[in-house]
Amino acid sequence: MEQQQDIFLGLGDTPQTLSLRLANRHGLVAGATGTGKTVTLQILAEGFSRAGVPVFVADVKGDLSGLAAAGDEKPKLAERAKQIGLYDFFYEANPVVFWDLFGKQGHPIRTTVSEMGPLLLSRLLQLNDTQEGVMNVAFRVADDEGLLILDLKDLRSLLNHVGQNAATLSTEYGRVSPASVGAIQRRLLSLGQQGAGKFFGEPALDLADFFRCDESGRGYINVLAADKLMLHPKLYATFLLWLLSELFEELPEVGDPDKPKLVFFFDEAHLLFDDAPKALIEKVEQVVRLIRSKGIGVYFVSQNPLDIPDEILGQLGNRVQHALRAFTPRDRKAVRAAAETFRANKTFDSFEAITELGVGEALVSTLQKKGVPSVVERTLIRPPASRLGPLKRSERQAVVRSSPVNGLYDESVDRKSAYEILKARADKAAEAEARAAEQAQPKRRRKQPEYDYAGNPRPRRRRKTQSATERIIGSAVRRFATQVGRELVRGLLGSFLRKR
Repeated sequence: MEQQQDIFLGLGDTPQTLSLRLANRHGLVAGATGTGKTVTLQILAEGFSRAGVPVFVADVKGDLSGLAAAGDEKPKLAERAKQIGLYDFFYEANPVVFWDLFGKQGHPIRTTVSEMGPLLLSRLLQLNDTQEGVMNVAFRVADDEGLLILDLKDLRSLLNHVGQNAATLSTEYGRVSPASVGAIQRRLLSLGQQGAGKFFGEPALDLADFFRCDESGRGYINVLAADKLMLHPKLYATFLLWLLSELFEELPEVGDPDKPKLVFFFDEAHLLFDDAPKALIEKVEQVVRLIRSKGIGVYFVSQNPLDIPDEILGQLGNRVQHALRAFTPRDRKAVRAAAETFRANKTFDSFEAITELGVGEALVSTLQKKGVPSVVERTLIRPPASRLGPLKRSERQAVVRSSPVNGLYDESVDRKSAYEILKARADKAAEAEARAAEQAQPKRRRKQPEYDYAGNPRPRRRRKTQSATERIIGSAVRRFATQVGRELVRGLLGSFLRKR
């Protein structure tokens, strides 16, 4: 495969390219809805794949599944290719692996609760400081007692264990509030009802499967089905942050390679930062700043540059800005903020240009030699080689069946972990308590069985009902017998005494 040094983005006054050597310095694709952000993301993914760089991208609207198929002949695309001097333009498919947290539109993605960790899990559950403290205690208890926390039922069992032993654990780990345990359990119940239970478990994702290339050397484009995931923005944001953190922790330092090892796209990036606590934003900033030395490029895709915190926005060296509309004071502020981040071009005003851009046009500025941003240029974006729009269901299923990870993650595994261990302990304790209670009880007289050995019911003795006459005669007989008895005794005793 021909070695590439850059990715062709489109044509301004000069051809606009993205240097692969500086592609791990991160980037931003921004613009209002319908201005061409998705197409720009598509051509970037194609370019990286063609250069042998694997890609991960979240498919929010389902449009990016078309990356797996060759594009259809369209006069407008051919005209755009000719207009920008792309005379060798042709349509082609890309190697794609489809993923889905819910396992319906692609291979399931799972991680264990332990790998997620208490910090991100607390963020996902929106816990307060006290509840987060209890979550940390639970994880510490699990470590000390050798309990694996793989899925949500493991975590729920662990929290029950912590709550039931709060008095004992508080002296060693700090105060454990039963009310906080109950609040966390309610949040976990709600999270499970949203389908998050399918995300936690085994087999857990092996990050090496994101770094695959096909037989021709093209990088696989890992497409996450996120259309339903977007209905649960906290889960979406936490998953992406977890994935980025895992990459940061597991990958070795590589400095500045000739091309990235993986490029990661954060679509709908505002969901990552909406209502996020300061500590979490600082964590994202730290990861984004340091992960480039691991060879990972991170690209944020958002409608508005103001969606990205300033500390992170300042680290995004490669920028493609599509049109923004200045209808409100906030809109004008966003346009001005976007314009001021570019290296000025003397031939036009960036502020005015951003509001005038048509569909498929963008202001482009990428890093050049020594990391210096290029002068911004108004650019016609190139057409994609893959299909614009989603695949048919049958086409998608065919791609899944031919995937290099087919069969690796499709069936879940539930091995012995915290839930099973704690349940066994509880059952054993309950049996011991029942035996002790049985031994402490006094022995009762054994009742006669209701059935004999042949299985026939034993006859029950019934008291005979007497008539009034029978009761009178019986009473007289008893009195007579008593009187006779007394006289007989007196006679015998008297005779006995007289003889002595």
